[in-house]
Amino acid sequence: TIWTALGPAHRAHACAEYLDCLDKLDFDTDRIPQLDEVSRNVEALSGFRLEPVAGLVEPRIFLESLARGVFLCTQYIRHHSTPLYTPEPDVAHEIIGHAVTLASPRLAQINRLFGEAVKRTQSAEELDRLARVYWFTIEFGVLRENGRVKAYGTGLLSSAGELEEMHEAELRPLNLQAAANHVYDPTHYQSVLFCAESFDEMERSLREFLTNW
Repeated sequence: TIWTALGPAHRAHACAEYLDCLDKLDFDTDRIPQLDEVSRNVEALSGFRLEPVAGLVEPRIFLESLARGVFLCTQYIRHHSTPLYTPEPDVAHEIIGHAVTLASPRLAQINRLFGEAVKRTQSAEELDRLARVYWFTIEFGVLRENGRVKAYGTGLLSSAGELEEMHEAELRPLNLQAAANHVYDPTHYQSVLFCAESFDEMERSLREFLTNW
C-alpha cells in the first residue's frame, strides 16, 4: 500500500539521485525486506550499513554512528490501519527514505560528515543546531532540478503526503546557518523548507559547512 502511493509521488517529486539508487536497490514491493538484506545491498554501493536497534536512540548516539558509516535502524512497522502515516520513524521510513539515499556514495559521504561534526560538538546547544541542519537537509531537503523543486530528504521521500505538501511550503534559499537556528514542528507538514539551486550546490554547501563545524 505504501509503495502504491509512493510510486507516482516519486516519479513526480523525487530527485534524480534518489531515483537512480531506488532502481539499483530494486525492492520487492510486496514484502518488507529484511534489514540484513538491505544492508548488504547498500554497503555494496556506498560502504554504509544498517544496524537494527530496539527503538529510538539518543540524537548524539544516532548521529555519531554515521561517522562510522553505520545507520541505526528501527525495526517496527506502522499499524496496518494507517499505512500512509506514522507518528515516528518506522522501518518503511528507514528503508524507503534512508537506505535508498545511503546507497548514493555522495549522500552517504554527507551523512558521514554529519557524524564527524557531531563528534566535535561539545554543548547540547550546538548539538541542537546541528540536528536542525540534519532535519532541513537529510530529512527534509529539497533542490531544483531542471527548473522544478525535487526532494532529496528522507522524510519527504518516504511519505506521499509530504511529497505533495512540500509544494505548499515556504521555500527559502539554502542557508545552513539559518537552518541551524530555525525551530521546526515534527508533528505537522513542514511549513518552511530550505531549497538548494542544484544537487551540486547542496553537496558543496554541506561539505563546507560540516567540515568547518
